[in-house]
Amino acid sequence: MPATFEAKTDERGNLCLPPNIKLPEDCRILVTVLDEQPKLQQVNDEALLSEKALSEDWNKPEEDEAWSTLGKE
Repeated sequence: MPATFEAKTDERGNLCLPPNIKLPEDCRILVTVLDEQPKLQQVNDEALLSEKALSEDWNKPEEDEAWSTLGKE
């Protein structure tokens, strides 16, 4: 079954696979070179924009009481 792995190149352009990837002997491999640099972290803008408004509700004592039964098993 085909699998996709992310890899990088070293300073000399050699392909460097993560150490936990074990490839079978004589397997076929396709390499796709991506033009863009990897993003350090993707941020959900909607979550950031709504955080302040939602925190007003999240920080109410009623909310703490409503969720207090979770995790008591």
